Amino acid sequence: MSVHEEIARRRTFAIISHPDAGKTTLTEKLLLFGGQIQVAGAVKSNKIKKTATSDWMEIEKQRGISVTTSVMEFDYEGYKINILDTPGHQDFAEDTFRTLTAVDSVIIVVDSAKGVETQTRKLMSVCRMRNTPVIVYVNKMDREGRDPFELLDELESELQISVRPLSWPIDQGARFKGVYNIYEQKLDLFTPNKQRVTDKVEVDINSDELDRNIGEDLALKLRTDLELVEGVYPEFNVQDYLEAKVAPVFFGSALNNFGVEELLNCFVKIAPSPRPVQAVERMVSPEDSKFTGFIFKITANIDPNHRSCVAFCKICSGKFVRNTPYRHIRLGKDLRFSSPTQFMAQRKSTIEEAYPGDIIGLPDTGNFKIGDTLTEGEDLHFKGLPSFSPEMFKYIENADPMKTKQLAKGIDQLMGEGVAQLFVNQHNGRKLIGTVGQLQFEVIQYRLENEYNAKCRWEPVSLYKACWIESDDPAELEAFKKRKYQYMAKDIEGRDVFLADSSYVLQMAQNDFKSIRFHFTSEF
Repeated sequence: MSVHEEIARRRTFAIISHPDAGKTTLTEKLLLFGGQIQVAGAVKSNKIKKTATSDWMEIEKQRGISVTTSVMEFDYEGYKINILDTPGHQDFAEDTFRTLTAVDSVIIVVDSAKGVETQTRKLMSVCRMRNTPVIVYVNKMDREGRDPFELLDELESELQISVRPLSWPIDQGARFKGVYNIYEQKLDLFTPNKQRVTDKVEVDINSDELDRNIGEDLALKLRTDLELVEGVYPEFNVQDYLEAKVAPVFFGSALNNFGVEELLNCFVKIAPSPRPVQAVERMVSPEDSKFTGFIFKITANIDPNHRSCVAFCKICSGKFVRNTPYRHIRLGKDLRFSSPTQFMAQRKSTIEEAYPGDIIGLPDTGNFKIGDTLTEGEDLHFKGLPSFSPEMFKYIENADPMKTKQLAKGIDQLMGEGVAQLFVNQHNGRKLIGTVGQLQFEVIQYRLENEYNAKCRWEPVSLYKACWIESDDPAELEAFKKRKYQYMAKDIEGRDVFLADSSYVLQMAQNDFKSIRFHFTSEF
């Protein structure tokens, strides 16, 4: 197969949603249809002593939530699919925002009873910023929920995008009978089955067979609804979807395998293959002959038996080949990778080559930072991998003096992953951890203890914001640092950070020092 054909058959996308809308369950079911797993480990079922394939960290299994993005790949009907299952919980939003820079399209999962929730709005704003095409999957139709038309109106107003249903539910809750697939013009009848795939029934919408299958009343309602859909929503245009102007909507129940295959079949046909990526120097096309890629995520301890870090690299152009030297732009040196891997969550296999759109794992011995670029020699820098200003801060202290080394290594690796941000206070040399949510502190403490055998304790500190500062006037910068000496820190890059303890203090600093620029993301 030529490089061009390899690129055309790739589909790289993220699944995003508010916590508990069924994102990880949907990921599992896509893997089930892709033949990667035979039985889905129903995420919440205690009868099946298996947890979700994509939630592999011990703490994820205990809490039943995703705390880190998982990468999975499988082949389906000639297409090569790369799924990134992201954390829904807002405390891990930064991981999700970074993941969105590495995908070509997105599936948003919405709970049919709750509709659009806060986290969904935030994530959608990132998709809008990057013009990422979006498909919406309305989940949990087998539970009592809101009226489908009402939900569509809410999706349009809350997500600020036009929608077009490509499947339509026949009733809901206990009376849920199935879905009419508008895209393929087929009727799929619902049989609840969490583990295996249910059969499809092909029925002409205007035939008596429809009445026999779902009853006259529901058949009449379905025909009326479909007429309304055709009347209200313009005909589906793939180009509008690719330009992120319209979002196709599917209905179903991921837990019961329903509506998932319809979504997958339509997705592989209409979703974009790898798209050009903007670098600082130029636009990089997937068709470019030379290899380029960037690191968007680093994970420590994917295999608890080996204390190894893996850097996730999104390939943007050219062909990646094992054991070939590639230039690490920030370090200015060539690196070879003898065991690059592809993932099925925690399971991984070594690969010989990979193409644009693929996400590969590179063994990391401390060479990588999030945002690093690899090329075949060209000096390129990919942009758009921000770190946001944290909103919560605590001092981290060693709770076991015998384990000082382990704690230092653990903090170092976890901060390299981008789990949270580390600042060193210049006044007293203490280490300060900044996060966007309380849950991250618990995850850090848990992982330090379980993965590094180190104990820490937290000490509260009252701070409002951390902001990176820079100035073209060295004298003014020096004067500022002297005056705010107690509130100055360095981040892991060694950049100056001002720790403001209130919004008033920050405002006064901005007024008093006009030539200093205050940044609230570290991407500048």
